[in-house]
Amino acid sequence: MRYLISVSLLALGLVACGQGDTATDTAADKTIDTAEPALDAPKRTTSYHPDKSVYFGDLHVHTKNSFDAYIFNVRSTPDDVYRFARGETLRHPAGFDITIGGDPLDFVAATDHGAYMGILPAMNNPDSPLSKLDMAQEMFGTDPDLIVKAFNKIGGSVRSGEPFPEAYDRDIIDSTWQNAVETADRHYVPGTLTTFAAYEFTSVDGRGREDDGFAGGNLHRNVVFESGAPTRLFSTLDSTNPEDLWDWMDSERASGRDVLAIPHNSNVSDGKMFAMTKYNGGELDAAYTKQRVINEPIVEMTQVKGTSETHPALSPNDEWADFEIYEKLLASNVTSKINGSYIREALADGLMLEDKTGTNPYKFGLIGSSDSHVAGGAFDEKDYWSKVGIIDATPEARGSVPPGGAKTWEGVKRDANAENWFSKWGASGLAAVWAEENTREAIFGGMRSKETYATTGPRIKLRLFGGYNYSPDMLGDADMISKAYAGGVPMGGDLSASETAPSFLVWAMRDPRNAPLQRLQMIKVWHADGKAQEKLYDIACSDGLAVDPATQRCPDNGASVNLEDCSISTDKGAPELKTLWQDPDFKSDMDAAYYVRVLENPSCRWNTWDALKAGVERAPDLPPTLQERAYSSAIWYNAN
Repeated sequence: MRYLISVSLLALGLVACGQGDTATDTAADKTIDTAEPALDAPKRTTSYHPDKSVYFGDLHVHTKNSFDAYIFNVRSTPDDVYRFARGETLRHPAGFDITIGGDPLDFVAATDHGAYMGILPAMNNPDSPLSKLDMAQEMFGTDPDLIVKAFNKIGGSVRSGEPFPEAYDRDIIDSTWQNAVETADRHYVPGTLTTFAAYEFTSVDGRGREDDGFAGGNLHRNVVFESGAPTRLFSTLDSTNPEDLWDWMDSERASGRDVLAIPHNSNVSDGKMFAMTKYNGGELDAAYTKQRVINEPIVEMTQVKGTSETHPALSPNDEWADFEIYEKLLASNVTSKINGSYIREALADGLMLEDKTGTNPYKFGLIGSSDSHVAGGAFDEKDYWSKVGIIDATPEARGSVPPGGAKTWEGVKRDANAENWFSKWGASGLAAVWAEENTREAIFGGMRSKETYATTGPRIKLRLFGGYNYSPDMLGDADMISKAYAGGVPMGGDLSASETAPSFLVWAMRDPRNAPLQRLQMIKVWHADGKAQEKLYDIACSDGLAVDPATQRCPDNGASVNLEDCSISTDKGAPELKTLWQDPDFKSDMDAAYYVRVLENPSCRWNTWDALKAGVERAPDLPPTLQERAYSSAIWYNAN
């Protein structure tokens, strides 16, 4: 893929390096390809751009090597993950074809559960001794009740950290992991598709929920290696304590293998993902905060099992806080505790912890990913296949279409799994990374530096910079991006203390496959009076509208959705929004974090599309529409 150097502001700023891009060769472009490199210059791909381009990917995908995927009749492989990312069509376990919506991905990782990796396929292989085990006889089938029973049996071991000795075949786990590493290496094409060796550390903390059956707080992390990976992974069957995982990661890094962990689904962590105590109790100290931020520089904000930005109970003055809220603890009907489970609150709490310990453990960047268990994510609302496998594959099974062939919902009700889980899930999300080129080193470096953002599926392009020497005329400058880097910091960066409020340069561009943009918002968080504080500002409006200074909100732009056919307004919204903003409530002596949220115009949610295609009444209790969005990593203002 080739890129323009200075032909336009767009080329410098918001060009994506997706394989589907159609930028043309230009004289400027060919300068990159044909210039004679210095003898000691690193080798560059043709996608290289010093002002960086945005790359979209998915760092949370499962295959048959995950115990829960295999139980739900998934038979796809790590090879299929990379084939799907390239735009190839896969076969869903329910028998229909799935293909990525939009261009191929730029980067991806297969992230199978480390615990029992590859064990279930071996149990189902008559040539394997594991197939002769008594427990193997009850693991496989298509009956939903038996599937859930089998899931709970293996899942119980994963949660407790106590393996079934007869099934814990370390040679199979190690060889499956090595095959996954080799597969990622084989599919890596610098400049086209970046692949990472990765897996999931699947810790669930049920302490304090002993009377609630299978309920527990989700403490899952995806563990991603930059390039080289070890021969043996560290799973919850080694320890369920994430702090022990970090110790192992530190040792890997000391051996020359850089690695990071990405927490996900904090929304169902029962308040434990961002708790104010250690895993086994005790205050968070300097050693803890330093170790956590090194090992976990980014967090998964959004995925199929809900969005973890904030909760209406935490953000009562945020009209958009009630978005894709999913609150049931994994595989249970118990509601997760709110405090300690959401990212916005954690960003504020991290500022307090920095004052206390000297390091902010929650100074993390943001990404999205899918958590697909069928080798590919359903990112598109109008082409949604959910997550698990055969148990949620149809509109009826996931609760968007009345069961039993009914045309309306009168007198019928959903299956319990659809009611409590599947109908609440969403078509999300994607990771976006700003990097100089599409290589392991550059993409991983972007994640380390937190120049990342999350989207709920659309490929919205978003840039955020903060600095003290920005001026309004930069917004029309062809060298805006290079000047923004030179005069400030991008998302993920830090601003030093000043008596003058910093300026934030924000620029977003719509995904042409999705709805136009409606508004840009700045969320400011800080810690005061013993608790997290926040304020929301609309900072740019579509359709020539102006922010009301009294409410700090844009007026309604009048965009609408026709629920009879899911058509949307074509004359409302903006293809791009751009602004330079200063905090009207800035206090030079107060630490704060600032991040951007971009909202599209409303469009149909997946359940409305399901009902429309089936020709039935849409579910009256599910949201008919949603506003897709993107969330930037923060910029931190440091008062001291």
